[in-house]
Amino acid sequence: MYPIVDLVENQTIATVKKEEDLELALQSETNIVFLLTGSLFNIDELVQKVKAAGKHVFVHMEFIEGLAPDKTGVAYMANNIKPTGLISTKSNLIRAAKESHLMAIQRMFLIDNNAVYRGIKGAEQSQPDAIEVMPGIMPRVIREMTNMTPLPIIAGGLVSNQEEIDEALRAGALAVSVGTSKLW
Repeated sequence: MYPIVDLVENQTIATVKKEEDLELALQSETNIVFLLTGSLFNIDELVQKVKAAGKHVFVHMEFIEGLAPDKTGVAYMANNIKPTGLISTKSNLIRAAKESHLMAIQRMFLIDNNAVYRGIKGAEQSQPDAIEVMPGIMPRVIREMTNMTPLPIIAGGLVSNQEEIDEALRAGALAVSVGTSKLW
């Protein structure tokens, strides 16, 4: 079993894209926060706020200003910031996160069938704890992916209402990441 499954208490994940939205995420019922904002100067403070609120925090490496999305950046995050895990579109960063004993979520943009198959194959090699598929409003594709891989699927992107969250969950998603605070 994948450890991330045990972390998910609320199947809606707060995706924080602007620092001013962090407080809303901390007050929400969700127990997992995806941080897609911050810089080398404040990422430690942001991560510590999430942890202090009793929530798990995953940092998207490519969105942190001043922190290189490379093996050294991952080591810095693991040794100094200590989030629950990292999110990345890059397989080499997923592997580096796992080597640094962080959980890892591989983000995939599904633009066609080839992207689905390449994404699954890449995830099999990098061994993330979960795959985040985008856009998350494709129940048929989510269902197909859950049949193609044992990795937990998180749906994300373009989700704008509770019905879309429910559809993704019915299709087999472990959780749905949402950037709209009213849905947290």
